Amino acid sequence: MFQLICSSPLLCADIFCLEEEDEDFQEKIEALRLKRDREGQIRLAGETTEKKEMAGGRRKKIHFSKFFSFNCGKSSLQDEQQNQIGGPGFSRVVFANDPACFEATNLNYGLNYVSTTKYNLATFLPKSLFEQFRRVANFYFLVTGCLAFTPLAPYGAVSAILPLIVVIGATMAKEAVEDWRRFQQDTEMNNRKVKFHRGDGTFERTEWKKLRVGDIVKVEKDEFFPTDLILLSSNYEEAICYVETMNLDGETNLKMKQALEVTSNLHDDSSFQNFKAIIKCEDPNANLYTFVGSMEYQDQPYPLSPQQILLRDSKLRNTDYIYGVVIFTGHDTKVMQNATDPPSKRSKIERKMDKLIYLLLFFLVVIATIGSIIFGIKTHEDLNNGKMKRWYLRPDDTKVFYDPKRAPLAAILHFLTALMLYSYFIPISLYVSIEIVKVLQTIFINQDIEMYHEESDKPAHARTSNLTEELGQVDTILSDKTGTLTMNSMEFIKCSIAGTAYGRGVTEVERAMAKRKGVPLFSEEENEEDNVVNRPAIKGFNFIDGRVMNGNWVNEPYSEVIQKFFRLLAICHTAIPEVDEASRQITYEAESPDEAAFVIAARELGFQFYQRTQTAISLYELDPLTGNTVERQYKLLNILEFSSARKRMSVIVQSPEGKLLLLSKGADSVMFERLSNEGREFEEKTKEHINEYADAGLRTLVLAYRELDEEEYERFEKEFTEAKNSVSADRDEKIDAATDKIEKDFILLGATAVEDKLQNGVPECIDKLAQAGIKIWVLTGDKMETAINIGFASSLLRQGMKQIIITLETPDLILLEKQGNKDAFAKASKESITRQINEGNKLLSSSTSDSFALIIDGKSLTYALEDDLKNLLLQLAIRCASVICCRSSPKQKALVTRLVKTNTRKVTLGIGDGANDVGMLQEADIGIGISGAEGMQAVMASDVAIAQFRYLERLLLVHGHWCYRRISSMICYFFYKNITFGLTIFLYEAYTTFSGQPVYEDWSLSLYNVFFTSLPVVALGVFDQDVSARFCLKFPMLYQEGVQNLLFSWRRIIAWMFNGVISAIMIFFFTTSIYEHQAFRKGGEVVDRSILGAAMYTSVTRFFPMYHNMIQWIRFDGKGDDPEYCQVVRQRSVRPTTVGVSARLDAKVIHTWINGEAALRDDHFTQVAIVQLERRWVLCPHRVLDLDVGFVVLFCGKLGTTTDEHSMIMLGTTTVTLGTTSSERWISMTELGKTTDELRTTVLDSGRNYELNSGARHEDESSSSSVFDSRA
Repeated sequence: MFQLICSSPLLCADIFCLEEEDEDFQEKIEALRLKRDREGQIRLAGETTEKKEMAGGRRKKIHFSKFFSFNCGKSSLQDEQQNQIGGPGFSRVVFANDPACFEATNLNYGLNYVSTTKYNLATFLPKSLFEQFRRVANFYFLVTGCLAFTPLAPYGAVSAILPLIVVIGATMAKEAVEDWRRFQQDTEMNNRKVKFHRGDGTFERTEWKKLRVGDIVKVEKDEFFPTDLILLSSNYEEAICYVETMNLDGETNLKMKQALEVTSNLHDDSSFQNFKAIIKCEDPNANLYTFVGSMEYQDQPYPLSPQQILLRDSKLRNTDYIYGVVIFTGHDTKVMQNATDPPSKRSKIERKMDKLIYLLLFFLVVIATIGSIIFGIKTHEDLNNGKMKRWYLRPDDTKVFYDPKRAPLAAILHFLTALMLYSYFIPISLYVSIEIVKVLQTIFINQDIEMYHEESDKPAHARTSNLTEELGQVDTILSDKTGTLTMNSMEFIKCSIAGTAYGRGVTEVERAMAKRKGVPLFSEEENEEDNVVNRPAIKGFNFIDGRVMNGNWVNEPYSEVIQKFFRLLAICHTAIPEVDEASRQITYEAESPDEAAFVIAARELGFQFYQRTQTAISLYELDPLTGNTVERQYKLLNILEFSSARKRMSVIVQSPEGKLLLLSKGADSVMFERLSNEGREFEEKTKEHINEYADAGLRTLVLAYRELDEEEYERFEKEFTEAKNSVSADRDEKIDAATDKIEKDFILLGATAVEDKLQNGVPECIDKLAQAGIKIWVLTGDKMETAINIGFASSLLRQGMKQIIITLETPDLILLEKQGNKDAFAKASKESITRQINEGNKLLSSSTSDSFALIIDGKSLTYALEDDLKNLLLQLAIRCASVICCRSSPKQKALVTRLVKTNTRKVTLGIGDGANDVGMLQEADIGIGISGAEGMQAVMASDVAIAQFRYLERLLLVHGHWCYRRISSMICYFFYKNITFGLTIFLYEAYTTFSGQPVYEDWSLSLYNVFFTSLPVVALGVFDQDVSARFCLKFPMLYQEGVQNLLFSWRRIIAWMFNGVISAIMIFFFTTSIYEHQAFRKGGEVVDRSILGAAMYTSVTRFFPMYHNMIQWIRFDGKGDDPEYCQVVRQRSVRPTTVGVSARLDAKVIHTWINGEAALRDDHFTQVAIVQLERRWVLCPHRVLDLDVGFVVLFCGKLGTTTDEHSMIMLGTTTVTLGTTSSERWISMTELGKTTDELRTTVLDSGRNYELNSGARHEDESSSSSVFDSRA
């Protein structure tokens, strides 16, 4: 069937004259095609899809009603065959090597010119002015500025317009400079050169901006791709090329792309002289990792996939040249589609500031109304017996402003005058000042050397300046695990093969568990026995087991299964081998660290993957019969790619013996259910090992395989090819349906276990953040057991913390799910989740302990996030100290973040490192991106980027605390100074019965906000520092000032405003009382308005910084670095309401730091007893202790009580202060008597317990006491 696009009725008539049963129909159609080519009047797009029948060779009848000849439409039959090509989202048609043809011109695709500027010469002035006057304060000053040109103005127009011009001009200048820089970058990009096909087999260089859709380009080594291209061929025989996508997603590992086999022979320029093809594909979109399309070449369709697309701004590496056809240009390219602005985020302080502006506007209108009413009354009473009382206000009869006969109109006009006069209540320079301050604050964050990661050469980078103060108000942190808390550097450490566990390495989680439980690990000697050969450290491989290393696996009982296991690891992947020419060592470029670890493990254990082509994978294998290394090549037939929905990846290969093998690896949740009855021999043992690996904090995958017969494979290949050729929205669903039919009846081989180690400093960082009262939630895709044990290792969970686990993994629900009744399973699941949440809430309500952790899996989360349950879930979660969501999808991460942010109305912070975290980062109030191994997707969607999770501690507790305090004080300071200034004008008006005359000169009014009072406020916002960075970290509870919003609460704001009112009253009445009865001028006159105004102006501009400094001095002078002040006054005044923080603080019962040597001697523990107060215990003889007020200490038979005046008490003769040295002791009381004879104390020191009884010390080898006392 042909699709005909006719421009000549005569030629179309030739077609319709053909007989339906004409045997020469194909030949006649070809003749018309040649005629079209000669005359350029008709185009036949498509290909014959009806083939000759097997018997007789007759063609099916052609029904002319199927043709749409004049409207470029498509036949219904073609729609069915092409799977809705041309439908919504899949309508792009590209005429390769023929961009100037009639059809391509009608499509009207844009050129490759790119502009990222916000303005141009024509739009800069109107657009930027519109942006500025969207702010209510700026618009108000525009109105008053216009009124200043009328006779109503109480001052000159210049004094009203000048501040507005300065503020607006400064902001517009900033916008212009930024836009000019963007224009220069665009010009440099658009003028780059690339080779393109002229049309006669020759290529010449042209600018990027001149490229059109359909052009053939030649990109050479280390050049960037100018547009989105479809790869046609390269200098490699297999038409492969290597691409670096660092500019797109930050990933530095090379990705292999491969052209279709049908175009792979286009090796030189002349090959393209007669090349023609039609590409039909998806419309422009922002997804970097998917592509759906097909290429019609030589009358045959070929499916296109992401393997053939080369994206703009990625670079060609390790390849001499490639040829490609342009499919997306300019702003249609995927990189430009991704260049949209992130969701607009405004801090809570900024939103509250807008409310304050409206409040001041309302106040301004109120006092203007009051003044106008009083003025109208006074004006009406001004005429007495035909004489004017205030004759000096009305020099002639032409003005209505003070006419007693028209007092109401005079009052209305006075109202307009008052609006201008009192406009100084509104801080016009507030917005621009805050922008300047926030930019400088981000510079401080970016240049903080303490947040610079030397290994990766990455500093902290604040990508937006809008949210700096929000960093000091975080209530809940929602964190990814892999790559965020962990290094995302996978190491193959253990495996289970044929029901036998291999690998005796010890993980970080196992070490933490052993330390927590006091259970010794196996001996080092046993570990040494496994080290058969001293080998250098290999990245990605930490496996130790002499039973399978160095070829010893051939002696194992299930050696054939072991061989298939490691062979599968070497084949089932998409990694690319690279050979170092100097050392001949093979390295691998893999899509994920897990995959790289598997290939490296297979290599180290005798199955070396060394070559990949488009159709084959080559290995060096150990032959178990001869003991020699042999070369084996496996024909690569299909790759069934991994996806988060499938949770597995498979390949179909043909072995050298001709067997068709389906090799698969995936999550245990999907692999075990796909095993055949015969393939479950090792299932029980493998599940046991997987659970053990999960307990050790390891990531696991299940490996399985099956043999295929040719008939089954042919059926699959046909359906799979049709699905791949589909160009429609349901293409992925069709592919999944095809693969689902063949990925079944597997034979289990075993499971892998890789370790993802915690980043340095993560436990300490989490502990410090928790001490600051911040709740921490972990949202991970890992198994529940893995997540729980990582939680213990990272200090998120503590020994003794009660766990509330919500899961659907109960026997009844599992049985119901296996029965296949989805409706019944969904109903029962929801009822189960509801019951578990309610039980958890009851448990929390009935318990006096606040040390609880909530753990919930992804299946349960699906039901818990429904509208009728999500609030119940949130009530339970916010009362727990820690929350872990396991097996959670990217969508669930975003939904949980939205739930917390929307319902708690507290500041939420999302932190992650991968593309699956982008939704969570954009949904959170603040998004923190970790620039790690998974690329830059998270960084590009974030507000702040850091290299390691541990830097979050300094970012929040130091910079967040400072920025919040600075911005809050600065805004309050702004309103204070403007209220003080504006109110002096109002008081003078009241003093002069609202005459409408300003007390200050015009130049004084103009310069007050933009010059005299701007720098002190900006300096406060940039440099103010209540405590040093060291004390911010030492006393983390100070962070609660921001979480509880103590510095920008309505109480605090009103107090500042009240101070402004008091200051204005003091200044006004002080200055007027000085000059009121003084006639010290030369002629004996009293002072006039100008002298009074100058005195008041000087007082205002000098008083407000002096007043602020005085208050700061009273509160903080000499105390900023005083530990007693920070501990007693500041920290305890902001003790958080956050659950879990008190439990965590009480768990760390005593931090006793002892200067110098810390030897424990018997005489240190004689005649000492402690009395409990406020659940804190103290034991430190011969030391100076920093204690809570009211502690009672019994020492040597004498009682000493700490007091309000002196919270430190001397015990013994040593005078070392708590908190200043380097050795730490944890002390936990088990029993307490009132006399020294009854005293029993347990001291945990270096992992050993000391029992003290009446001064005697006995070493107890049974480790039974925990740092975390039950009373915590």
